[in-house]
Amino acid sequence: MKTPAGPIQLNDPKIINGWALFDWANSAFALVITVAIFPAYYLHVTPDTVNLFGLEVSNSALYAFAISAAYLALALVSPLLSGIADYGGRKKFFMKFFTAIGSIGCISLFFYRESVPVSIGTIGFMLGIIGFAGALVFYNAYLPVIASEDQYDNVSAKGFAYGYVGSVLLLIFNLIIITFPTVFGLSEDGDLSVRLAFLMVGLWWIGFAQIPFRRLPADDRSKNEPGLIAKGYNELKKVFRHAAKQPNLLRFLMAFFCYSAGVQTVLFMASTYAEVQLKFETQDLIILVLILQVVAIGGAYLFAWISGLKGNKYSIIAMLIIWTAICFAAYFLTNKMQFYCLGGAVGLVMGGIQSLSRSTYSKLLPENTPDTASYFSFYDVLEKMSIILGTFIFGFFQVLTGSIKYSVLSLGVFFVLSILILMGVRIKHNA
Repeated sequence: MKTPAGPIQLNDPKIINGWALFDWANSAFALVITVAIFPAYYLHVTPDTVNLFGLEVSNSALYAFAISAAYLALALVSPLLSGIADYGGRKKFFMKFFTAIGSIGCISLFFYRESVPVSIGTIGFMLGIIGFAGALVFYNAYLPVIASEDQYDNVSAKGFAYGYVGSVLLLIFNLIIITFPTVFGLSEDGDLSVRLAFLMVGLWWIGFAQIPFRRLPADDRSKNEPGLIAKGYNELKKVFRHAAKQPNLLRFLMAFFCYSAGVQTVLFMASTYAEVQLKFETQDLIILVLILQVVAIGGAYLFAWISGLKGNKYSIIAMLIIWTAICFAAYFLTNKMQFYCLGGAVGLVMGGIQSLSRSTYSKLLPENTPDTASYFSFYDVLEKMSIILGTFIFGFFQVLTGSIKYSVLSLGVFFVLSILILMGVRIKHNA
């Protein structure tokens, strides 16, 4: 049964639960594919060096460049996507479109083996990223449609909780299959148990997504306004002009761009670093990710508490100092136990830096801002551009030096710069 188009009842539990289940569906990609299992598998089956436009690069550098390329494509079309979400009345259509792209990309990774061209695994991974991040634009745009403003925080938190639980459950199930393949009738030799994880993510994603697709409001085709491309890009230009006239907001955005480049690249490349530098096996990486996820919950609450006592600026700078220490400490790692400890430190500051960044940005917006959606679209594009820069720098330093250790060390510079910039930002603190 389809939800009819037109006005709907706000805060309908059935619709809200359906919306949150989309996070349950697609978070499996973020955890299983980008962090826990695929990075190590990609490095295992991809040749150590690959020809990239006439240049010999390592497989780990190629992995970083693939992330850069996927997010570059997204950054270029993000304003168009935002315009469609805001003015085009096609939220569900494009949510389905990007979900299909992402899940097909995941399923295609099941067929990627050593005997298969590198392009299959690389393009499949890039399609997964594009589908994941592209669908989120329209998923987020549904929030003000289904919930009243006083319920935004609660509904948003429910989506996060569903995503966390769903992705961890699937990851644990994958870990059991990979660790005990014979129990499931699989051979201990070969990589079928690992490749099944990619297939399961694709099916999990497209399968559970059918619930929100059935429950969310239908597209309003009468809202199809002309000039969607111009509207999206013009909104970004307008926000940039406004931000340029507000030095305090501009300084925060500069700091956010710098540390987001470091944070997102660490999260994307941590598994690759562990596999290349410390020879982590898939089971080691999954255990590491589970530890990281659990610690992240406590870390988010800890730095929210610190922010309540000392303010957002104090809390963010404290986390950035820890992020800087993480990058420099990673250079000297020599064993797995040290990396597990470092992973715990990443978990401690992973959730807090992202949640406090968004809330701090909200506090710095001009009072009585009529269209916060445009400001957050700008924020989203800026974050995507930071991922492009961070992952490209990571890959570039590895190509330049031949060592992934210098790549992670280079990320520390982003955090140092962001601390220096953030020192000049004034953020109101309500004790």
